[in-house]
Amino acid sequence: MKCIRDPKAFQREMERLRLRGKAIGFVPTMGALHEGHLSLVRAARKENDVVAVSLFVNPLQFGPTEDFKKYPRPARSDRRKLRGARTDYLFAPDPRGMYPEGSATTVDAGSLAKVLCGRSRPGHFRAVATVVAKLFHLAKPHRAYFGAKDYQQALVIRRLVKDLDFDLECRVMPVVREADGLAMSSRNRYLDPGERRRAAVIPGTLLWVHGEFARGKRDLGRIRREAVARLRAQVSAVDYFEIADPETLEPLKKAGAQMQVLTACFMGKTRLIDNVRINLRPTARISVKAG
Repeated sequence: MKCIRDPKAFQREMERLRLRGKAIGFVPTMGALHEGHLSLVRAARKENDVVAVSLFVNPLQFGPTEDFKKYPRPARSDRRKLRGARTDYLFAPDPRGMYPEGSATTVDAGSLAKVLCGRSRPGHFRAVATVVAKLFHLAKPHRAYFGAKDYQQALVIRRLVKDLDFDLECRVMPVVREADGLAMSSRNRYLDPGERRRAAVIPGTLLWVHGEFARGKRDLGRIRREAVARLRAQVSAVDYFEIADPETLEPLKKAGAQMQVLTACFMGKTRLIDNVRINLRPTARISVKAG
């Protein structure tokens, strides 16, 4: 695995590979890697000639109450995991390399960035769109890989790719879960044993919602209220719980053929997100999938 820190050097290397006709798979991360990240690397390995992974804790994504300095940075462990997943290139710039003095341009993420997590974390998706646009320009990938746990982020990035005419395919891969169903996240390490145990209520509530639709229930208002009550019995606070249109994230008033169920909850100071897609078919069994 070749490690590159300088953005221009990384860009030149990716350009060289493209000119040689190599298909590049790219996985942007903020490090603190877990099996969810590694599943993306393995997918990129399977579908491309070259796999590049970025490891960059983006300072723009941290709000006033979120401590950028405390974000986990287990660099040695991350590199070992990436080597094990057969990564070819690790791009690990520092903030000054990505945002030189005088940098002022940002990317507005549009209406998708103003709801759900965007409402709770103003400016977050502008920061995501800005850094991902920069990374795409540097990596020049044929395919870029993201996890469905961050469903809203994936929608924002897909819109970015379409609106700015990036010549790449945005691949969104299924949520990877722990044995009790909790979505894998770098934030899970912040949970104490009691919080970790109670956090299973989050995927459990999404599974209960699936069950309600499987039993033919269609009163979205009641399902929302009961789901929030189930969450509040275990979590510290419910940021949001929504049954929404999968493309626009607009809250639904009645059940549709496809619905995205999304939630964000606090366990102590740790904010956890999760989601599932529910498909209703008049002549088929109900199905549920992550993201």
